[in-house]
Parts: sequence; C-alpha cells; structure tokens
Amino acid sequence: MSTSDGYAIAMVKINKSFPGVQALKNVDFYLKPGEAKALVGENGAGKSTLIKILTGAYSQDSGEISVFGEKVEKMTPIISEQLGISAVYQNLMLANHLTVAENILLGNEPSKLGFVSKRRMFEKAERVLEQIGYADVISPDQKLSELTAAQQGMVAIARALSRKAKVIIFDEPTAVLAAREVMELFKVIEQLKENGISIIYISHRLEEIFEFCDNALVLKDGQVVGERRISETNIDELITMMVGREIKKDLYNPNRKIGKEILRIENLNNYKLRNCSLSVREGEIVGLYGLVGSGRTELSRAIFGADPIDSGKIFVEGKEVKIKSPTGAIKLGLGLIPEDRRQQGLALKLSVKHNINLPVYDKIGKIGFINLSKENRNARNFVKVLSIKTPSLRQLVSNLSGGNQQKVVVAKWLASKSKIFIMDEPTNGIDVGAKEEIYELMNNLAVEGAGVLFISSYMPELMGICDRIVIMREGQIVGEIPHKEFNEEKILSMAIKNTSAEVRDKNG
Repeated sequence: MSTSDGYAIAMVKINKSFPGVQALKNVDFYLKPGEAKALVGENGAGKSTLIKILTGAYSQDSGEISVFGEKVEKMTPIISEQLGISAVYQNLMLANHLTVAENILLGNEPSKLGFVSKRRMFEKAERVLEQIGYADVISPDQKLSELTAAQQGMVAIARALSRKAKVIIFDEPTAVLAAREVMELFKVIEQLKENGISIIYISHRLEEIFEFCDNALVLKDGQVVGERRISETNIDELITMMVGREIKKDLYNPNRKIGKEILRIENLNNYKLRNCSLSVREGEIVGLYGLVGSGRTELSRAIFGADPIDSGKIFVEGKEVKIKSPTGAIKLGLGLIPEDRRQQGLALKLSVKHNINLPVYDKIGKIGFINLSKENRNARNFVKVLSIKTPSLRQLVSNLSGGNQQKVVVAKWLASKSKIFIMDEPTNGIDVGAKEEIYELMNNLAVEGAGVLFISSYMPELMGICDRIVIMREGQIVGEIPHKEFNEEKILSMAIKNTSAEVRDKNG
C-alpha cells in the first residue's frame, strides 16, 4: 500500500533550498479528506514555502507529492487548481472594481460563442454563495469595494468553491477581521469540513486553531518538530515546540513611570473622523480599538500629517502645532509604524542600512554627501539594540522575516529620535516569538519616556500591555477604559453599541 493512499494530500520527504538557506528539510505533511490541519511555526519556519510547493509556485528539490492518491510529477499553479487545491490569503487578491460575481468566476466566466453570459454568471455566483450561507448577505451584482473585509473574505472562499476546490488553504485569513467577523469565518470553515472539504489553516493567532482544527503540525527551521491532536494539546505546548522556549504571559510592565502629557488631539475632523479627542503621556501605552472601518488607521494618518484635517487641534509637549505633512510630524518627534509595513513603512528595494537611516540623511550629510561612517554606525547600533536578525547591513529589507522588517521600521524612528510612536497593527502577520519582542520593545520605549499609541484589532494584546484603551466606532471616539477595568465584553460592546447606549456609557 502506498503512503499516499487514503489522503487528500501526501507530501513526503520534501526538501527545498534557496541560496544559503535550506527552507525545508525532509518534511512530511499528510491531510485527510474533511480534516482541518493547522500549520504552525515562527516566521521563517517553512510554512509559506511548503504551501507554495503545494500550489505550484515553487518546485521542491526532492520529495513526492500525491493528491487524492494521484502522484504529481511536477506541480504547477494550473495543475494544482485542476486537482482541487485553492488558497485564501490574507491579501485576498481580489479586484475591487469588479462585481462579486465577476470576482468569483474570474477566468471561468460562462460564455456562448465567445460572449460572457452575465445572467448565467450571476446565477452561478449566487449558487456558490448559497453554499456558504451568504446568498442573503452578499449580492452577486455588488461591487467588491462595497463589501466589508469579512464579506470580501467570503467572496474569496466562494471563488475557491466555484473552482470545485477539495482542499482550501487559509493563510492568515483573520488578520484584518474584527472578533465577530472571525466567528463568521469559523462557521463557514466548519460547514466546509462537513461537506468533506479538507482545510489547511495557517495563523499566528494560535487560539484560533482550537476552534475547528483537528490536528496541528509544527515546523521549526524548515523541519517538522512534531504533530499534535488539538484535543490533546494546548497553546503553551505548541509555543514551546515552535520557539524552543516558554513565552512570557505577563506583558504589562508596572514599573513604567507615566509623566506629563506628550500628545493631545482635540476635536479632529476630516472625511472620516468626527470630533476625535485623546491624549498620550510620557511612559504610557494607550490602546486604540475598533472594528474594521471604525477610523483607527485614518486617525493615525491624520495625526501624522498623511491625511488632511478639516478642523481640530494637535498639541505636542503642550504646544499647539500644525502638522501638514509626514515631514512636519517627523520634525516634531512623531513616528508612524503603518498597518501595511511593506508598502508604506519600508523601502523594500533598499538595504537594512538605508532603511534605518532614511529619516536622518539630512543630519548625517553635508551639501549632498553622506558621512558613511555615521551611516554605518547608526545602522549597526540599532541592529544590535533591537536584535534585528540580518546577515549584513547590506541585506535587502525585503528578504527579512516579518518580525525583523517591523524592527527595521522601529529602528528608523529611533534613529530620528522620535518621542511619540504611533503603531498601527505592529504584530500583524508575525510569529509569537517576534510578537513578544515587539511587546518588549514597546515597554522599553515607554520606560525610556516615549509615548505609544498602539492600534490593534486583537483585543488580548491591547488588554495585556496597555495602560488605557480608547474605543472608536464610525469615525468617533466613543469611550475609554483604564487598565484595572479591562473587560473584553465591555470593550466590544462599546465598539458596536447604538448611539443611545453610547450616551449612557459616557455618562457613567
């Protein structure tokens, strides 16, 4: 009997190397029909490489792949799709300007004599939406741009089903979803399992895999370190397997000394914001929570001068300031770690050294000439201080792991001597070990007297490290809760309550 018999996917002794790195070493991965298996590990553990081999984006150096008992000599994206393998990624790769039906059937549009039949396309799309219970929520003729992030995720799932997927890979699908949207996704995944579809689930939020996964395979440094039945393990055991050490659970540093007010905004208004007011003090970490679309990112961009303000005031260290551009914000000691670090926080085609020095080249150069010794010293210093893992200062930042890319963004603002750090989803898409380092870094910044405004969709991390949490909804700040009163239900209810309930909260 073949080792692939009875499995939806059998990947045996898979090896893959890149210049200077063995990404996978003798990895065995088996998935049964109707099984949901979590694939977990730190950034760089080999998860993405394994999935790219399964979907045909990469070819393995050696090893065998079988899909439903059929051996595949050379996997390609087309063959992978023909065999019923589909993926739903964090970056959904959908077309915002097209309709739901056009996204679902893109490349597979029903046609006659070379002409696309819109009627048949809408009917097909509606049938697929019915499969996941969303036909009453999403209309095939809606523009994708009109949908919430969660609904767009459901369109991506519908697209996979329209291609008769038998195996669906979910790669960080909840990164931009609010708590209730995450639960909607889990219900759909459970339904897919009941219909016999196999699931491969990748997430750095380990508590999620306990909702519906049957087993978890743990990778570390390109090798399998173990597999556990979900019913027979816990988060602590999986983390220890992933990182080789225990992770600190107590994130809050009570030794931080909270000083004078360092940032205050009063009644900020623009196309998205309505009368937003908040403050941050020296040594303080203030959380900013809200559902997707609540205006958190827009508030951070308005403070940093990336988006215009129609009215309102900003005070830095007690003085009213006019911030009309990011350059002006940087000069005042503000640093922004944006939600999309790759597109907005880094120059991916430049080196680690250049990225760290970007905000300070005007200070380390004269009449157009860079002081190379200062440039190198600056970069070396922050690579050491932040423990950035890079083979050299010349390494392209695009080749670093997500956690180390995030550290380079922080290093950039440390180099510019920022005193106020606005961090928008800084732990998105990075592994549990790197998250711990980011939390420690935030605590250290606060201990040194910086103020941190920490924006996150992930309530446990806000409750674990913040002194206060400010809650937003529909472009407004609707409440604030101090550390000693943190309660998940209370925070969430403020984020979704109607106006009359909001008034009661504000009045105590």
